[in-house]
Amino acid sequence: MVYSRFASLKNNIMKGIKYFMLLLLTSFIMGSCSQPAEERNSQSSEATPGPGQSAVVDNESQRNVVQIAAGSPDHSTLVAGVKAAGLVDALSNAGPFTVFAPVNAAFDALPAGTVDDLLKPENKSKLSTILEHHVAVGVYKAEDLRDGQSLGMVDGTNVTFSVKDDKVRIEDAEILTSISAANGLIHVIDKVILPK
Repeated sequence: MVYSRFASLKNNIMKGIKYFMLLLLTSFIMGSCSQPAEERNSQSSEATPGPGQSAVVDNESQRNVVQIAAGSPDHSTLVAGVKAAGLVDALSNAGPFTVFAPVNAAFDALPAGTVDDLLKPENKSKLSTILEHHVAVGVYKAEDLRDGQSLGMVDGTNVTFSVKDDKVRIEDAEILTSISAANGLIHVIDKVILPK
């Protein structure tokens, strides 16, 4: 008799649990279906990628390589090229990068019309390749570069350094000065280096 009462109690508890679980599941399903349209729309828009790393506003940290170049009046042509090539977000990421940044005069020394031609949308791939030839992954300080050293660049080709009389050159461009950035290092150079 005690056993039958226990079995009956157990059955009633199990039925109660099943009923509770069914009620909980039904509430969840109904709640999902009755979600307001604006919430559903906001969730679907979350799947659309945002503007990227370059849109992050941070006035307290050290500036990244793009921000430093953008603040330099001597690098306005380089910055215009980085924007036209769609490389702003890539170069705003954590890196680290070493960027060999030609000054405006270096771009001015190219044959007439070269820069204007490269900035055209149909030449985005060519411009991107040239700019990627000025970027290495990692931090390479001028004092650590050695005569004859070869270094792979982001475009997949190599450059060679020469060191003579305390002057460091990347191909035929001289490193004029170096600036630390939050995501790497900028070497200001006096010529545009073109992939071979």
